[in-house]
Amino acid sequence: MDLERTPLPGIGLQHVFTTARGRRVGVVSHRDGRRDLVIYRRDDPDSASEAVVLNPEEANALAELLGAARIVERLAELHRQVEGLVSEQIPIMAGSAYDGRSLGDTRTRTRTGASIVAVVRDREVIASPRPDFVFRAGDVVVAVGTAEGTSAVAAILADG
Repeated sequence: MDLERTPLPGIGLQHVFTTARGRRVGVVSHRDGRRDLVIYRRDDPDSASEAVVLNPEEANALAELLGAARIVERLAELHRQVEGLVSEQIPIMAGSAYDGRSLGDTRTRTRTGASIVAVVRDREVIASPRPDFVFRAGDVVVAVGTAEGTSAVAAILADG
């Protein structure tokens, strides 16, 4: 699928793609965090037939709804493509050595070779968490790597 990216001077950035059924759909990302979800007219692909204005919280909620399943799909596809690659869901338990500490503090990538690719918190998926992301009890960490690597991540998150 081709994704058109167009800078909008003084506004932000526009991304547009065409669906398999020929509908043009776009998102205008404003500098203030607002997002406009736009569906373009069939008879004039430069004119909007519908536009939904989303504040940053609403845009994040929509992204989660659309992206959470996509992360799982991508991981499943990786499993099919790469023999020996596994993913593991690891809960952060109350009293864990990393409850209240950052991802960077774990040094899991360096120590295990496995990667933490997402964290699920209260039904919200945080994809590709940054090193300053702070874990909380109840989080579920998604780690990808070898079986040994993901087991080592689980041990680090449980025991330090």
